[in-house]
Amino acid sequence: MAYPAIRRAALLLTVTAVAVLTAEVPAHVSARVSARVPALGPVRAELAAAQSPAVEIRVVGAEAADLTDPHKKDIAMRLVSSAENSSLNWKAQYKYIEDIDDGRGYTAGIIGFCSGTGDMLDLVALYTERVPGNVLARYLPALRKVNGTDSHKGLGSAFMRAWRRAAADKAFQRAQNDERDRVYFTPAVRQAKKDGLRALGQFIYYDAMVMHGPGGDSVSFGGIRRTAMKKARTPAQGGDEVAYLNAFLNARKAAMKTEEAHSDTSRVDTAQRVFLRAGNLDLVPPLKWKVYGDSYTIRR
Repeated sequence: MAYPAIRRAALLLTVTAVAVLTAEVPAHVSARVSARVPALGPVRAELAAAQSPAVEIRVVGAEAADLTDPHKKDIAMRLVSSAENSSLNWKAQYKYIEDIDDGRGYTAGIIGFCSGTGDMLDLVALYTERVPGNVLARYLPALRKVNGTDSHKGLGSAFMRAWRRAAADKAFQRAQNDERDRVYFTPAVRQAKKDGLRALGQFIYYDAMVMHGPGGDSVSFGGIRRTAMKKARTPAQGGDEVAYLNAFLNARKAAMKTEEAHSDTSRVDTAQRVFLRAGNLDLVPPLKWKVYGDSYTIRR
């Protein structure tokens, strides 16, 4: 008559052990833990019959996280900011705006929205949809006219001042974040996952899409990827991840060298290639790299 109570106690002990082990295993360590409750004394056979199989607990740590993990995403933003703004403080770049003489007009914001490529126009349109009458709304007609050119007509210093004023508005900051994700981050990470790439490869795709755009011509992201796939198979195709990423970076460098403004390839040579040579495919800190000769470190 005592056997059912003993079974219940054994099962309770099993659940308790699982809970304790789950709580005590550090989040940054991958571990397997098997919790079994031995049957003792005269009820061994009865408990053995009712005993559950081993309970396996797998704790997936930061090492295995992809770029959508908030901390990994923040690392990606800091890496891009080191190349785009010579600073790890990417959140200070909402107000950034200048013409870097690359033929794309004004470059501005956290990932370099450009007045000549349409993404700045889309950003200001989104912001105006959310906040009608904002300080940038009056420049929408001018942004439509200069789209596809490097012209400043209808914009100029007044537009630059308005951009910096808007950057103090949380709604404009959210709009920048949302457009960054919609146009660049989410498509890059999605494609990288389809290609079987881990966090470093996901970042390599994202950085390429930020600089070259998501288009399909030979010097845009789509064309760079096609060129790489002619040289090496993706992991999803059964290829080696390192070999494929080297092929992608080679194709990316070739695309960069077609433009004088992007001819310095240090964001590939002394940053992304450094992580790849180290075999850091999960983009795990500490990270040390250089861009344009400046040194940077992310310790955690």
